[in-house]
Amino acid sequence: MRGFVVPAVSMDVATQGLLVIALALALAAAGWAAARRGWLPPLAAPAILTVGVAGLWLADAKFSVDWPTFTGSNFKGGRELTPELSTILIGLTIYTTGFVAEIVRGGVLSVGRGQWDAGHSLGLPRGKILRLIIIPQMLRVIVPPLNSQYINVVKNSTLAIAVGYPDFLAVMNTIISKSSHSIEGVFIILGVYLALNLSLSSAANWYNRRIAIVER
Repeated sequence: MRGFVVPAVSMDVATQGLLVIALALALAAAGWAAARRGWLPPLAAPAILTVGVAGLWLADAKFSVDWPTFTGSNFKGGRELTPELSTILIGLTIYTTGFVAEIVRGGVLSVGRGQWDAGHSLGLPRGKILRLIIIPQMLRVIVPPLNSQYINVVKNSTLAIAVGYPDFLAVMNTIISKSSHSIEGVFIILGVYLALNLSLSSAANWYNRRIAIVER
């Protein structure tokens, strides 16, 4: 059984540094635009991406893409994702997508039909009604359950043991069995998962506070 073979991008250290700087500037520009206007314009993402690509091209960034080719009875080139990683990736993606879709659907349905009618009465097209009226209101509903779902994804990643993928928990179990330092190993596992969950919760709570309705 084969895994997935995907194109591999290789770049030198200078290009990696330029890419990090470009991403940081893009995030700063997006945050500034959102703070000035209260929302991010729809063409902001393509514009930022175009400017970033143009900046890398002007800086003569060196990178190459290794495309996989099917030669004989196997692929050559690219980067291969093992069958175990592909299995857990596809399984968790499909499993989590169902819950996220239901959360988003519930958020859309939580906004009253009158909001759509009000947007139509103002002459707004359906896309602008969804972007300017419906989505800002539904976000206040879906952010808390989405936060819980993202935390569940982190915890459900331990299911990789079932397909033989050496995830963090499996590696730590091996280290514990080899070194006999079970207490230290358990504390490391608890610390890592606690740090991940607290980071996700902090980011979601910060965003939830930003979009919350401020009572006067």
